[in-house]
Amino acid sequence: MSPLSRRSFLGATLAAGVAAGLAASGCSTGAPPVRPRPAARPLAIPPLAPSSVDAGGRRVFGLTAAPGTSAFLDGLATPTWGYGGMPFGGPTLRARRGEEVVVRVTNRLPETTTTHWHGMTLPARMDGGPHQPIAPGETWEASWRVEQPAATLWYHPHPHGATERHVHRGLSGLFLVDDDVPVDLPDRYGVDDVPVVLTDRGLAPDGAFDEQHRNAVGLLGDTVLANGTVAPYLDVRTSRVRLRVLNASPARSYRLSVGAPVSLVGVDGGLLPAPRVVDDVLLTPGERAEIVVECAPGRRMVLRSLPDDLGAVNGVAAAAGGADSLDLLELRPADRLEASPPVPAVLSREAPLTEGSTVRRFVLANNRINGLAMDPTRVDEVVPVGATETWEFTNRHTLPHNIHVHDARLQVLDVPAAARAWKDTVAVAPGTTVRALVRVGPYADPEVPYMLHCHLLRHEDDGMMLQFLVVGPGQRPATTIAAGHDHG
Repeated sequence: MSPLSRRSFLGATLAAGVAAGLAASGCSTGAPPVRPRPAARPLAIPPLAPSSVDAGGRRVFGLTAAPGTSAFLDGLATPTWGYGGMPFGGPTLRARRGEEVVVRVTNRLPETTTTHWHGMTLPARMDGGPHQPIAPGETWEASWRVEQPAATLWYHPHPHGATERHVHRGLSGLFLVDDDVPVDLPDRYGVDDVPVVLTDRGLAPDGAFDEQHRNAVGLLGDTVLANGTVAPYLDVRTSRVRLRVLNASPARSYRLSVGAPVSLVGVDGGLLPAPRVVDDVLLTPGERAEIVVECAPGRRMVLRSLPDDLGAVNGVAAAAGGADSLDLLELRPADRLEASPPVPAVLSREAPLTEGSTVRRFVLANNRINGLAMDPTRVDEVVPVGATETWEFTNRHTLPHNIHVHDARLQVLDVPAAARAWKDTVAVAPGTTVRALVRVGPYADPEVPYMLHCHLLRHEDDGMMLQFLVVGPGQRPATTIAAGHDHG
């Protein structure tokens, strides 16, 4: 699997000058060195995080965020950060719908961090956003009941103004939710149900991550990692394999294709009502997709990222990596394959959302939302607990953006009703408006907010984030938020 060519990366860097004039400054020039094509390696599978059940029946996990050293390329040592004893990335947490879970996160990093449970419905005090800081040497405990259907979720840091750097250094991992009603999809973790966490990095000559070649979109690297593996391959032993793909990159989007139709069975918020046969799937940062790939004995396939302009034009599209073709993961089916059951015609019976009576409008421009930069003390919106509303996101910028809403499950309205899916992160191309039905979770707290932000992490750090309170009947929302205070 080859990294980007020097020509394409230089093109992206030069094109960034166009975009940089339209966004925050800080664009630098030059490109990482070109290295020989790396040898293929087996895809690393993140281990399942160990857990125990305490006397109260709660499933208890422990995670430690700490520095480490990784060897992505032969002969180079890269300083990295990881969770749970892993030098880069983190183990996969797994829990079942209805379980009470406890996660104790210990910070062994040299600076304050947080751990956010991306896509999880949970109380605001347990969300792990910028209002739940974990100082060096401290342990933060989050506990909640898992009350949502089967889904591929993830966790990552969310410190205000430093999220891009913390994620870029390696802090991320999957959190899988299993439903109490099983679906006949491939489900053997690491065998025919395979996590694929995609990130991209630039590597300096000494092996360190290159954190200087940032443009107006963010940090785009010339080397793609899948589960921390460069040039990965997967030995396939079954006629169908389910890939749970997470885009954990700070800025790059991926248009996934294996060169043949696949069955899309799930996205951010869980399984689709029915499988969709698609040729490719676009994932912007933070989004997930579950695809089932049909494999033929002995016939190798490559999961690639194809060019996609992301709705941008001219140099902006190039700066966002829209012209790049990338090999992500080679699938190597054995000469004899174990038969897999067909993909079920019905995957989920979750009731669709209905139109929300309240309409909220958010304008995205110049790394701001509604013209405002993030202020941790300001209450931007107040939402009734359990409400279903219509939220409109309009991108008046030349840059692509996407929006992640904490605690909420979304359904985009600008598609046929039969094609709606549960999301928590939605792409908003330049010059477009995306309308979504938004249902906030069942937890009210008049003092501690949830976040609404762009998941291109440079934009988030630049201040493209608002916060909202969820209040119950009779509750009076706070007029200001205590900044920098641990509400846990």
